[in-house]
Amino acid sequence: MTTEPTSLADLTATRLTAGYTAGEFSPVEATRAVLERAEAAQARTNCFIRIDADEALSAAKESAERWRAGEPAGPVDGVPVTVKDILLTRGVPTLRGSLTVRAQGGAWDEDAPSVARLRESGAVFVGKTTTPEFGWKGVTDSPRHGITGNPYDAGRTAGGSSGGSAAAVALGAGPLSLGTDGGGSVRIPASFCGIFGLKATYGRVPLYPASPFGTLAHVGPMTRDAADAALMMDVITGPDWRDWSQLGPAAGSFREALDGPVSGLRVAYSPSLGWAVPVAPDVAAAVRAAVDTLAGLGASVEEIDPGIEDPVEAFHTLWFSGAARVVQHLGDAEREVLDPGLREICEQGARYSALDYLAAVDTRMALGQAMGRFHSAYDLLVTPTEPITAFEVGAEVPAGSGHTRWTGWTPFTYPFNLTQQPAATVPCGMDGDGLPIGVQLVGARHADALVLRAAHALYEAGAAEIPAPPAPADPPTRGGS
Repeated sequence: MTTEPTSLADLTATRLTAGYTAGEFSPVEATRAVLERAEAAQARTNCFIRIDADEALSAAKESAERWRAGEPAGPVDGVPVTVKDILLTRGVPTLRGSLTVRAQGGAWDEDAPSVARLRESGAVFVGKTTTPEFGWKGVTDSPRHGITGNPYDAGRTAGGSSGGSAAAVALGAGPLSLGTDGGGSVRIPASFCGIFGLKATYGRVPLYPASPFGTLAHVGPMTRDAADAALMMDVITGPDWRDWSQLGPAAGSFREALDGPVSGLRVAYSPSLGWAVPVAPDVAAAVRAAVDTLAGLGASVEEIDPGIEDPVEAFHTLWFSGAARVVQHLGDAEREVLDPGLREICEQGARYSALDYLAAVDTRMALGQAMGRFHSAYDLLVTPTEPITAFEVGAEVPAGSGHTRWTGWTPFTYPFNLTQQPAATVPCGMDGDGLPIGVQLVGARHADALVLRAAHALYEAGAAEIPAPPAPADPPTRGGS
C-alpha cells in the first residue's frame, strides 16, 4: 500500500527507524500517533481485543532513551507492533477469540518465540488483534469479540484468521503485526485489506506452544511492504529452544537479500492452478498485470500449471482433526458456546481414524514432492491470492457461492500450507467496488529470501501501489461479549 504519509502513523517501520536515527522524531511521538490511529481503527473495524496505551507509551519512552544514547536494542527498537490474539504475550491474556478461555487465573507470564524476539529488539507493543475462535476459519468473527470489518468497507470481511492484524496495519495502527497462517490466514486478510503478508517456510519462525493444527500452522509478518517484512523476519527468525521443529539459522539477512536481481528468475504463472477455479475478472486482470511487471523487470515468465490435484480433502482431514484436538478437553456446556461452524468441524474431525489421518499425510507428502519437482524448473509460482475480493461480514462463505466451508473460496492458499513452502501476497490493484486484490508469490521450501526479493521488486516498480483505505468512521455491528 503506497500513499503520501500525513502522520507518523502512516510511516513504514523502515522509515520510522531511519527517522529515529536522524533525530527527526522519537518513538514516543510515533507511538502517540499510532495509538490515536488504533482507537480510530478499532471504532471502524473492531480489529483489536485490547489496546495497551499506557504500556506502549512506557516502552516508547524507554526506547527514546536508548536512541538518544545511540544504543537501540535492535532493528525494530521503538517501532509499534500488534500481535494476533493467538500468540502468547507476556503480561496479558491470550483469549483466542473463545468464551471457553478464562482471562483470569492464568499466569500469562510467557512470550511466544516471535513475540520474545520483538521484545528483545525493543518493539513497542500496541495491543492484541482479533481472531476467529482458535483461528479456525478464513474470516474474522468470534463469539467472544464479534465481527471484524474491512478497512475499505466495514460491511465487508477483513478475511481471516489474522483479520484484526491486517485491518490494523492497513489503517495505520502500527506498521508491523504478527499473524498466524494455517491455511492462508495471513495471506487471505492481507489480500483483502491491501497489505503485504508472508507465510514463511515452516519452521523458519519458531512457534510455541505447538499448534494443535500441527505443521500446517506458520507464524508470519503482516506489514505495509516487503521491506518491512524482511526487517521483521531478521528479528523473529531468531532461535528458540521451545520449538523442536524450528529450522537452523537463516543464510544471511533477509533485508540484504532484497537487493538481488529479478532478471533471469524463472516464473511460472498459473491463473487457476489447473483446477478451473472461477476467478473474478478484475482479479485476473490485476494479477496478469503484476506478472507482466515481473516480465518487464527481466524475469522469464511462462504460463503453466504445476500439475497437482486439489488436496482439499486431505487438508480437511488434518485441519478438522486439529480443531477436534483444540476442544478435546471441553465439557458439553463449554462446547455449546463455541462458534457453531467450529463445533461442526470438530465433530467431523473426531470421527476420522488414525488411518484417515495417515492417508492425508500420504497425500501431503506426494504434493510436497510434486511441488519440489516443479520448483526444480521454476523459481517462483505466481497465482491470484484469492479468486475474489472481500465479501459481506458475518458469513464463512460468500452468499450464493455454493461453498460450505471457507476452503471453498481459498483454493490458492491452503495447498502451500500442506507443502510448507514460503508464500507471500502483494497488493496489485482494486476491483470495481474499490476493494484490494492480491497476487501470490510462492517459492520452493527455504526460498523465503527469494520470495521477499520478488515482492520487493513489485513495490519498487510501483506495481503494489493502491489507494489508502478511507478515514475511519462508524464501527460495524459488534457481537459477543
